[in-house]
Amino acid sequence: MTNTPLPPRAEARPITIETHGITRQDDYAWLRADNWQEVMRDGRDVLADDIEAYLDAENAYQDAIMAPTEDLQEKLFAEMRGRIKEDDSSVPAPDGAYSYGIKYVTGGQHPKFVRSNRDGSNETILLDGDKEAEGKAYFKFGSAFHSDDHKLLAWAFDDKGSEYYSLLFRDVETGHDSDTRIEDTAGGGIFSKDGKYLFYVRQDDNHRPSKLFRHEIGSDPANDKLIYEEEDAGFFMGVGRTQSGETILIDIHDHETSEVWMIPADRPTEPPVLISPRDTGVEYSVDDHGDTLYILTNQGNAEDFKIVTAPKATPGREFWTDLVPHTAGRLILSHDVYKSFMVRLERENGLPRIVIHRLTDGIEHEISFDEEAYSLGLAGGYEFDTTEIRFSYSSMTTPARVYDYDVETRQRTLRKEQEVPSGHDPANYVTRRLQAPAADGETVPISLLYHKDTPLDGSAPCLLYGYGSYGISIPASFNTGCLSLVDRGFVYAIAHIRGGKDKGFRWYKDGRRETKKNTFTDFIAAARHLVAEDYTSHRKIVAQGGSAGGMLMGAVANLAPEAFGGLIAEVPFVDVLSTMQDDTLPLTPPEWPEWGNPISDKAAYDYIASYSPYDNVEAKNYPAILAVGGLTDPRVTYWEPAKWIAKLRATATGDNLLMLKTNMDSGHGGASGRFDRLKEVALVQAFALMVTGKV
Repeated sequence: MTNTPLPPRAEARPITIETHGITRQDDYAWLRADNWQEVMRDGRDVLADDIEAYLDAENAYQDAIMAPTEDLQEKLFAEMRGRIKEDDSSVPAPDGAYSYGIKYVTGGQHPKFVRSNRDGSNETILLDGDKEAEGKAYFKFGSAFHSDDHKLLAWAFDDKGSEYYSLLFRDVETGHDSDTRIEDTAGGGIFSKDGKYLFYVRQDDNHRPSKLFRHEIGSDPANDKLIYEEEDAGFFMGVGRTQSGETILIDIHDHETSEVWMIPADRPTEPPVLISPRDTGVEYSVDDHGDTLYILTNQGNAEDFKIVTAPKATPGREFWTDLVPHTAGRLILSHDVYKSFMVRLERENGLPRIVIHRLTDGIEHEISFDEEAYSLGLAGGYEFDTTEIRFSYSSMTTPARVYDYDVETRQRTLRKEQEVPSGHDPANYVTRRLQAPAADGETVPISLLYHKDTPLDGSAPCLLYGYGSYGISIPASFNTGCLSLVDRGFVYAIAHIRGGKDKGFRWYKDGRRETKKNTFTDFIAAARHLVAEDYTSHRKIVAQGGSAGGMLMGAVANLAPEAFGGLIAEVPFVDVLSTMQDDTLPLTPPEWPEWGNPISDKAAYDYIASYSPYDNVEAKNYPAILAVGGLTDPRVTYWEPAKWIAKLRATATGDNLLMLKTNMDSGHGGASGRFDRLKEVALVQAFALMVTGKV
């Protein structure tokens, strides 16, 4: 370490900000590029010289500090790559005479979209991701979807990491794209039933999906018809079709309120019809069957959701009739309606399950599983007139499996099991589920994975992962990425903290807005419980979280720095107060229901100010920190981790490492290729091994 450079010091350029009569000072606001919209589109080419110089200096420092671990990173990368079946493919999804899927080739970074006959013969590559990515520093598919007559493929890509997607049209027979190119889309879309029109969402200069257009195939996109414009900057918008394919749905929502409009897929030029107007706090999603809508909603104090029906002709809320009543503690997550049955995914007692509901008589049955903790997901499909559904299953020790399930015979057929080419023996690993006591009497579930030979005497290092926002539950699923740490003696732990829906909607409600601090104290409680139970010690816990989970990292660093030996904060949302006051940023207005609006509400301002990680940095001995950002990230802007590390370095006591890595060629998701992304994982794992003395 003697030849490593001194850590960069960002220049302090103080500005004062006054809100609600309160004045605060921000020394590093200059790191926010005034032309941030251009930076998201064009990257470092349009970045101010002083900002670029600082980010480059931080990257150089991080490279120098981590240089002694380069061989380790290469080894970790090789191990993780060795667990990936390189020539992998999905289980083909049937649609009429054809089946569609994706596949990878050995050495390939990106997927290929393929089509074959329904029996698997005559496979054709529709899109070659590796070919499309040639010469690009960043490339990511948005989506690829075909018309009902299987003649046309619409596909989207992002080559900046900014999540502005270009939409193109490919003739399936010739394999060539037309000259038509629609820019600045949200990455998806939907064909009308006759394939003559495509509906898509366009994003504005502030990256908001605000306008829905109808494009006539073969025409100039400049003449596309505006179908709907959302004027409230606080709402997201998307477009899709029901499982039956009969109805096009325009979905408008924030984090707590929904509104859906519908258009007949066989009459695409008709104006959209509103199902039920938005009502703050009421969420709903829609599927259909003939003349009936099937609606999943929390309307009527159904906190954990229920399913209702309504006539298409009179879809308003006054005509909703309960089909699956609300049951407290049973959270219905999603539903899909087929010709003879409805399937729903729900969670009870922290575990997911699949329930089949026969439409003719309402008889239900569930698909059962044996393990104590597991992850479950519905895979969806193209067809409506079918008796089969597809689902995925895994646990922390069991590789992912894909099953087809016949709802009439109740037989499940294993279609694919995740292969680990380098080998994996579940018997070598132990998974457990603990309950950590929180200060207010709640218990916080913790999922654990460790090698059977790992000593449980407090000496093992631990990677503790957390998220805890937006109602997102972190599944206890199989993760090959963590095995390199587990095989080196780490205990891998997931804290299922408030802010997610792991224990129902109440668990989410108790970890947002004015109860957000429960998320942070739950995570600290999980760390302390792991120590109390002799799984690890505080100096050997490395905490990890990304995006809103990165905010969690910043908050617990301020609240309990002594509880952690290191923190990994990926694209961390740490400048919460400033971001929630900047209503020009892409996600700020839609985020107010989640965090509160500090512009209009002083109580929200005061509460956010009391935990916002950047604003609460103090002169204390922080654990070692690695923060990772992406220059073109539209979700958590690059300057949040940059400002945070700059302030930490100027304020923190002690000599623990404080490092910032900014990926200058990507956005929120990091590197786009499947192997390039593993190099980033290898870096953060090397950091965890280094700060816990395992290097």
